[in-house]
Amino acid sequence: MIGLIVLIMISPILYVQINKVMYASKVSDYLIEEKGYKKEEIKSIEGVWGKKLPAFYVVVIFKNEPNIEYTYFAHSGVGQFEFRAVDGKEITTDELTNYDPKN
Repeated sequence: MIGLIVLIMISPILYVQINKVMYASKVSDYLIEEKGYKKEEIKSIEGVWGKKLPAFYVVVIFKNEPNIEYTYFAHSGVGQFEFRAVDGKEITTDELTNYDPKN
């Protein structure tokens, strides 16, 4: 009985953590296999559970643009959604190397 209660209590936490890993993996595969990036070019890929819709998204930072966070969605397909400067500085798309306007 206690085991069932513990399972019920931790299942939402497991759901969130598993989905964050799955979405990050989808984006990683997309960037490497479809977009031609090398693992060495990517500084970080982090699955995020947000409070807005969609609930899960992925933040990617590339080594050649360490101050820019790119947001990707990986629900029905993978695509770049937005970008932002980590330091809050205004930046235009002309200044970005990894910006993908087709997505």
